[in-house]
This record gives sequence, C-alpha cells and structure tokens, in this order.
Amino acid sequence: MMMMRTTWMLWMLAVGLLLGLAACEEQAPSQAEADDCQIDESRIVQGCQGGKDCIPALTDPPLVAPEAATYLTPESRVIGIVADGTPIAVPHNILWWHEIVNFDFEGSRYAVTYCPLTGSSLMFDRSVIGGGEFGVSGLLFQNNLIMYDRTSQESLWPQMRREADCGPRIETELTTQPVLETTWEGWQALHPNTRVLSDDTGFSRNYTPSGYPYGNYEVPTNDRLLFDMAIDRRRPPKERVLGLPAGEGGLAIPFMTLEEAGPVQALHVTVGGEEVVVFWNAAHRGAMAYHPMLDGQPRRFTVRDGRIVDEGTGSTWRLDGRATDGPLAGERIEPVAEAYVSFWFAWAAFQPETRIWSGGP
Repeated sequence: MMMMRTTWMLWMLAVGLLLGLAACEEQAPSQAEADDCQIDESRIVQGCQGGKDCIPALTDPPLVAPEAATYLTPESRVIGIVADGTPIAVPHNILWWHEIVNFDFEGSRYAVTYCPLTGSSLMFDRSVIGGGEFGVSGLLFQNNLIMYDRTSQESLWPQMRREADCGPRIETELTTQPVLETTWEGWQALHPNTRVLSDDTGFSRNYTPSGYPYGNYEVPTNDRLLFDMAIDRRRPPKERVLGLPAGEGGLAIPFMTLEEAGPVQALHVTVGGEEVVVFWNAAHRGAMAYHPMLDGQPRRFTVRDGRIVDEGTGSTWRLDGRATDGPLAGERIEPVAEAYVSFWFAWAAFQPETRIWSGGP
C-alpha cells in the first residue's frame, strides 16, 4: 500500500513539474472571488501555477496534410471538425498541452477545446464574445477546464457547463458546434483529404504518444483525480461516454456497453422528449448522435451485415452521418451539436440526474 501511495505521489509531482500544476488545492484567485459567480466558488481551484495562460491556447496554428503528421499513430484520438467545407483533425496530442485552439475561418470563429482531466471534447462558436479568443484561465471546476475570454468584459466559462458562470457575462450560453471524436485512422478513412494540426506550434512540447503527461490517468478503472471530488460509481470513472445533455439529466452512452453490443451500432434513444439516433464504430472508437430526419421525414436506422442502413431505402450510412451508397447516397443527417464525449466521472458530476444507456432499445 505504501509503495502504491509513493508511486502516486511521484506521478503527481511529475505532472506538476511538466505542466506547472499546483501541488495542493487552492482557492480561486481574487478575480473569481471579486466577480459574481453562480457556481460554488469553494469548488473552483487553482489548476496550474502562473494564472491565466499558464497553459497556452493556440490561435490559427498551421495545418498540414495527413502524411506530415508523423507525431500521430493510427490510434491517436482526434477531434474531427468540418469548417467552411474543410475537414480538420485537432489531435488530443496537441490539446494535452494547449487545451484550446482558436480558429478564424472566413465568416466563422470557433474554439476547439479539450480538457485532459475530464476527457471532454467540445467546440464553441465564439460570436457570443464578439469573436474574441478563449484562453486557459488556470482554474478548474470539478476538475474541468475553466476558459476565460480575452475581451474587456472578461468572464470565466467552465467548459462542460457551456456558459459563463463568473464575471460580467454570467449566464451567457455558448453555442456548441458538432464534433466527431474518433481515432486518427478513423477520421482519415472518412476524410482522406483532411488537414491536421502541425506539431510546429511554436512551443517545445512532446506531442507524440510517449509525451502524454498524465501517466496512467486515462485508464478507465483509474479513480485517481487531480483534485478530490465525489465519483459516481455506476460506471468506471475514466470510461468514455457519449453524453447527450438535457437539463440536469440527459443520457450517457458508455463506450464499453457499445462495444459489448457489437462492432457497429445504430441506436434510437429518447433524450429530453426528442428521439435521436447514435452511430457507433468500434474499430474507430467513435460515437456520434444525429437527428433521424431527412427532408422533413423521420428515418429509422438499423444494422445489416455490419453496415448501418436506413430501413426505408436500404442506403448505407457511415459514422459521420453521410450516406455512401443506395438511393440516398450523398445525403447527410444533422448531428446533435450538443452531444460530446467525456470521461464518465465528469459527465455524471455535471449531469447528476443522468440516465445510462444499458444496451437495450
């Protein structure tokens, strides 16, 4: 037992040295204390030394062709987005060290965000802050990244709450944009012409898989957290789930249960009174939710011979909601923009009344 405790303490020290993480839990700095907050300020902690930008967000980093991304392996996880018609992969490997990437595209400005401590991948429209950039505040709420906006009305935005909870913009909601979290190999299979972040970010970091700075943190059964909090024990703490928010509840679809159900799945579930369909591909470790409608007509999906098909036409559909053959080839169904992947413990903390999909209809 003593050896395990010593190993854990050494691991925590290594993380602190790598990222500048605080060695002990501290109260949030004066900014958060001075501004109105609608969350419990005693649960806001200092995550890394140096305050704002102690973890440097990126803005419009260079994009390269897939063959140039030699720092990735086929199994590396990426956040896949399509912006102005261009598919782009934003790897976890980069976001381990930067957590936020601000993109300025023609006519749209987004922030792709990933919190390594909660395993949560979300993309936000930045128009709510006038197109300003998001940065890493250095603070955490329930172990989750708290962003801040680099504007004159600076506020604090816990990523998984998807709104401003402290500061002048309190209760201002962020508009989420759909993302598909999958493996690098899986994203390339969907988008062979994708662009991907270069590892030439201007910062000296090890973006290869061996550079993962959190040791065995992502092991599904590992219940160690950077800062103590209650853990819902219904699922392994670090198991990835596809979360479908709805008030305090919503629905969590565990990856392990999906894997047990089969290599390819099309699940019709009801969340907040609305039916959605979830596509799953075990080989590419990806799940995404969609509105099962096309041209105003509801569609029913099922799996036949390892393929997702709609029952009306028999057309084949792939993980990103696009029909690849049959009468509907080329058609797309609309993704549920609010759906996102996170670790189970974090999803349950932010959605305390969540239901869990158990494998049934």
